[in-house]
Amino acid sequence: MAVIMTRKTVVLYPSLGVGHLNPMVELAKLFLRRGLAVVIAVVNPPDKDAVSADAVARLASASPAITFRLLPVPSCGKKHYSHSVLRTIDALRAANATLLEFLRTLPVVDALVVDMFCVDALDVAAELAIPAYFFFASAVGDLAIMLHLPYYYPTAPSSFKDMGETVLNFPGVPPIRALDMSTTMLDRESDIAKERLRQYTRMPEARGFLTNSFDWLESRALDALRHGLCTPGRSTPPVYCIGPLVLPGQTAGSAGGRHACLEWLDAQPERIVVFLCFGSLGTFSAAQLGEVARGLQKSGHRFLWVVRNPPEQKDESVEPALPEGFLEKTADRGFVVKNWAPQAEVLQHRAVGAFVTHCGWNSVLEGIVSGVPMICWPLYAEQRMNKVHVVEEMKVGVAVEGYEDEIVKAEEVEAKVRLVMGSEEGNKLRQRLPVAKKMAADALKEAGSSDVAFEEFLRDLEKCSSEIQKK
Repeated sequence: MAVIMTRKTVVLYPSLGVGHLNPMVELAKLFLRRGLAVVIAVVNPPDKDAVSADAVARLASASPAITFRLLPVPSCGKKHYSHSVLRTIDALRAANATLLEFLRTLPVVDALVVDMFCVDALDVAAELAIPAYFFFASAVGDLAIMLHLPYYYPTAPSSFKDMGETVLNFPGVPPIRALDMSTTMLDRESDIAKERLRQYTRMPEARGFLTNSFDWLESRALDALRHGLCTPGRSTPPVYCIGPLVLPGQTAGSAGGRHACLEWLDAQPERIVVFLCFGSLGTFSAAQLGEVARGLQKSGHRFLWVVRNPPEQKDESVEPALPEGFLEKTADRGFVVKNWAPQAEVLQHRAVGAFVTHCGWNSVLEGIVSGVPMICWPLYAEQRMNKVHVVEEMKVGVAVEGYEDEIVKAEEVEAKVRLVMGSEEGNKLRQRLPVAKKMAADALKEAGSSDVAFEEFLRDLEKCSSEIQKK
């Protein structure tokens, strides 16, 4: 039964960048469907990594029921940062005063939902006596690891970067090699690792975690969190798996019509195309692009490949970045797109049979809800941890060997494409993916696990409002 409650107002507070704003917009839509009023407060420093006013204006136009507010904050100046994430954290910390002032202008705020990088906003919520929740837009397995790291890392024999293939054990997740830990945590003595450990230590101060996952997919990590195994001696806030929340597709091309790659897919047989896409920041060297190209060519399989020119090449065309003659030799079975393709629509297309991905969590979820097996090629951030979850726990993908080295060879690209598209192991993957796809859809249905979890969150919100009114 749905929770009956007076109309609540929730303020969502994303980290910097459109990549953090977009998942918050999907969360806002879920709140709106449940009858809550939503405001998204967007930090907008004058630095290059800020969300532009134009991007916010586009999102606001597409979702008029959501209120957007830009929060201007001072520039971080010319201070040198050893890691780009430190600049982001500094900017968000500097935004606390502006956020506090903004929240005080609202008639009522029933909850503040913050991004996992906005830990310092907990101080603002505490000062105003507003319940604070995290929206954790990555895997529940990542959350289990992060919450346990303050207990684990200080007593580890050395930094993860020096432990290489050493296998680490965390509650609720498969064994993970030290070299597969998040890139921000590899050097224990680095400023970024110390700062992230500080944030992980504070995260349990929140009233709860809303996570973009679903119970069936990550039941073991969820059980570990709920039983307090990740924060020994300290209570873990409730974890509400309310996903999968994935971005709606955009089918328009540059001229406003359907993207050309979708037209090409229409002409392909069912489940026969390998789709390669590595996210908005996924770039390879010219040498690595050459190895991928040769691997695809040798595999003999049809492919759709989204290519970003290597940093050293600024050509408008992708052709100079690829081996000579590659486009001509594969013209009858390949389609190369520069920079961007409508990933969600591509994955949902009947012609796609495999997805070579960097393992960003949104991409993983899009692969699962589309029922497409994955070839994991993690690049940065927490993507190597996600690879472990996808391959070892969820068993919906395989990993390329050598991604931790400078170059993945053409022979490995060929081998993994052939494995997923034609081998007995690939057949097992293809049999498991429709099950995962159905479980994802079932979770979002009425009385499904994610629907029930969101109802539990709403009950907690109502309970919190009652407690505040009694004071």
